[in-house]
Amino acid sequence: MSLTLTGQKKGMAQVFDREGKLVVCTVILVEPNAVLQIKRKETHGYNGIQIGGLPMTQAQAKRATKPIKGHFAKIQVEPCRVIRESRLDEVDQYQVGQKLDASLFTDVKFVDVEGVTKGKGFQGVMKLHGMAGGPGAHGSGFHRHAGSTGMRSTPGRCFPGGPRASRMGGDRQTVQNLRVVAVKGNLLLVEGAVPGARSGIVYISKAEKKKG
Repeated sequence: MSLTLTGQKKGMAQVFDREGKLVVCTVILVEPNAVLQIKRKETHGYNGIQIGGLPMTQAQAKRATKPIKGHFAKIQVEPCRVIRESRLDEVDQYQVGQKLDASLFTDVKFVDVEGVTKGKGFQGVMKLHGMAGGPGAHGSGFHRHAGSTGMRSTPGRCFPGGPRASRMGGDRQTVQNLRVVAVKGNLLLVEGAVPGARSGIVYISKAEKKKG
């Protein structure tokens, strides 16, 4: 149960770490997240805080519904694109309207980053499942097909759930135990790649399995 901040993937870069080694890292913009609501076990059944990240543009704020506008106006916080909750053991140190930024990860060695992978559209079995396909000769007629997927007369059908051509990508994925290379203002640099394309929304939290 750790605090999760909302950020935006900005791309990848190469930097030198303290030991002089070249590190390929991902640059994540973590603009200050606002605490929107504090939930306590006595009233809500659990302890947690509601956090808003990535401020809305004027056009997005104009299209927001009245309940959303009222939720932000009540606490006098600029409307945010993303609202997310983090369940915590203790919430006494947080206040409504408080700003949380990338400095939270200054002393953290490893983080988990969650995002949505790039969408690849509808793909065949060779790209999606790594199948070998048929013979490459001219007469084969099934170069990139899956081949036979049927059964004998018993059961006389194809079992569901097998590898088929289908949609690829666009899935929520978490990459664990990424090393924090540097924290520079609102920029968080982590070693390796994170899911999603540039400007994609990501969620950063302290690593659960590797504390450093």
